[in-house]
Amino acid sequence: MTDDMNVSNLIHHEREIPIPESAIPNNPEDFLKDIPDFKDDFTIEKIIQKILTDDKQYDLSKIISAYEFAAKAHEGQKRSSGQPYITHPLAVAYTLLELGMDTDTICAALLHDVVEDTDATLDDLKKRFGQDVALLVDGVTKLSKIPTSTKEEQQAENIRKILLAMSQDIRVMIIKLSDRLHNMRTLKYRPLEKQRNTALETMNIYAPIAHRLGIRAMKEELQDLAFHFLDPYAYSEIENILENKKEEREAFIEIIKSRIAQRFKSEDFSQPPQIDGRVKSIYSIYRKIFINHKNIDEIYDKYAVRIIVTTIAECYNVLGLIHDMFKPLPNRFKDYISTPKNNMYQSLHTTVLGKEGIPFEVQIRTWDMHETAEYGIAAHWKYKEGIQGKDKMEQRLAWVRQVIEAQQTSDDVEEIVRIIKTDLDPEDIVVMTPKGMSVSLPINSTVIDFAYRIHTEIGHKTTGAKVDGRIVPLDYKLQTGQICEIITSKDPDKGPNRAWLSIVQTNEARSKIRSWFKKERREENIIEGKTQLEREFKRHRINLTEEQYTEFLQDDFKRHNCDTLEDFYASIGYGGILLSKIMPRLKDKYEKQHESDEPSVVPLIKPKPNGRSSIVLDQIDDMLIKFAQCCNPLPGDDIIGFITRGYGVSVHTTSCTNYKAALARNNPEELDRWVDIQWTDNSDTQLQTSFEVTATDRVGLVYDISAILLEARVPIVHSASRVLKNGNALFEGTIVISSTEQLKNLFEKLRKIKGVISVERAAI
Repeated sequence: MTDDMNVSNLIHHEREIPIPESAIPNNPEDFLKDIPDFKDDFTIEKIIQKILTDDKQYDLSKIISAYEFAAKAHEGQKRSSGQPYITHPLAVAYTLLELGMDTDTICAALLHDVVEDTDATLDDLKKRFGQDVALLVDGVTKLSKIPTSTKEEQQAENIRKILLAMSQDIRVMIIKLSDRLHNMRTLKYRPLEKQRNTALETMNIYAPIAHRLGIRAMKEELQDLAFHFLDPYAYSEIENILENKKEEREAFIEIIKSRIAQRFKSEDFSQPPQIDGRVKSIYSIYRKIFINHKNIDEIYDKYAVRIIVTTIAECYNVLGLIHDMFKPLPNRFKDYISTPKNNMYQSLHTTVLGKEGIPFEVQIRTWDMHETAEYGIAAHWKYKEGIQGKDKMEQRLAWVRQVIEAQQTSDDVEEIVRIIKTDLDPEDIVVMTPKGMSVSLPINSTVIDFAYRIHTEIGHKTTGAKVDGRIVPLDYKLQTGQICEIITSKDPDKGPNRAWLSIVQTNEARSKIRSWFKKERREENIIEGKTQLEREFKRHRINLTEEQYTEFLQDDFKRHNCDTLEDFYASIGYGGILLSKIMPRLKDKYEKQHESDEPSVVPLIKPKPNGRSSIVLDQIDDMLIKFAQCCNPLPGDDIIGFITRGYGVSVHTTSCTNYKAALARNNPEELDRWVDIQWTDNSDTQLQTSFEVTATDRVGLVYDISAILLEARVPIVHSASRVLKNGNALFEGTIVISSTEQLKNLFEKLRKIKGVISVERAAI
């Protein structure tokens, strides 16, 4: 899928956002102008004032010294907004003060960019401010000089470095999240391409980490800001809906609060409860509407009342009072006090119906629980809790080690990003063991995921499972509140099945399965990996002898820590290397090495009425024409050509993101290499293109799609299907097609299949 798709496609592969045409401006950038300016009025005086009014003790002279060092190092540097660069570390430091972090953390925030962006070194910081501050700054400093092949690998290496540092000191990630929050608040001043890339990274990596650390306010603001840049249309629509009913909503919440407060006057509390009202964040509402296919009126918890009391006993007492005052909705009660979330969150949640017939959620918690809900791990970190709290902190950060270990078993550094996107999903389920132990898992987790979460050996020896006393298949998806019993084999040689890799949801389970095969089944892995590679080479028309494999794959050996071809085969066999990920690059490499062996196409120049020349594609063997895979042009598309160095003309669609980015850069030398291009009037070119079908999951869906393709006599190069997190199915196919008209007719037939939600073109 291309980078210019809406967030609904980028993140969830869902249907387009329904926006009235009258609300859509000519340019999506117009929506981004609505993002309010973030006031960068942070000064050292404001930091000092905040410190003096806080109860916490700080070493003010050390913090001022760190500011002076940073101000001198960044002197003359400007941010994209035009403001002095020092305003950024000051803003990060202020955010950390609000979280209640210590002196060294504030110093590290002020200094966090000096090693990366100035001549200052870690040794300088260590001498001036001590070992702790230097380690914290090193932890958040990007790896800019490591050898990586792609931006994705660079990103993954930086995330891995931060997680490794975080496993030693949680303050590293809290600084990094505060840094990212301020960058997101001021992202509107960056180029459009940078905005989208940063927003997508924030949504997929930093917001899930903030959720797992329990820092709610930071997570919600990161999500809302990222959502605004990724899908400004949908953001604007939801914001308008909320704004239109703002007075009505505020009046409703005030009535409910007043009614509850009046009832509480006749009750005996150790101190009067605090009653607050809130509305869900815009991104939270988006998830409910566009992922669960609901109308905004069907979202029961968009209004919420929070009640804060002194003791746990009072929490349950208040729950009874609320259920006495309002009608509770069935299956809408959650007890996170007895079963806390993975991020330490505790609260009672119940959804009730008021006299007005409007449902709303009530959250009930103690003051300690509220502090944890707002500040998460920052409220309980080991430097606050002392020696006793250190063991608790180790437990709470166990997921960091699991992420790092899972990435190490895959032989692919980018796996760490995929793990964060899936395993740290905010939508968790809680499943019980027969002995009453609660186990938290990502939504859609299977009984195999459950088995591996309990213990690695239980996972390896799983043969079946019972859920609520009933035998279920191993791919059964668990739900909150169920009791799961794992049935295991006593055979000492029993191990996992290779097919489990495509069944499990959690990367923890996937990495443990891979580790078992890597350790126990090397010869089997080599055979399996060789078979898979040869099959993919044949499918992509890569014609090499086995003797040529080693030389051809040399770069990938290094990238995946393989010394020999057998190591490479073995890594493919146990799932450490994903062929679906590396094949596009290998195919491109093969085509560049063997272009002289393939039939070429020459452009025929014809004058246009406006005096400029336009290239018309024709079958003449002089110059190479290559059809770009970033946009997959088909006869009928409006196209543009790019003159490459040594590889002829690369054909793109005029809507291609690469072409749009070149126009935005407005570099004359680069623009001169883009040339007008046309299809021949009677072109019989047959090209590959990919498409995606999103539909409600049902038996026979793939058969119905395949039947349409066969009936249309469209050659199928590749197809795959999978179930999405929301329960829908996604069918992906690559076909050979002759024109956009033929593709349009095919899509019309596919859209008529029962349950189909959308049919869209996609990147190969």
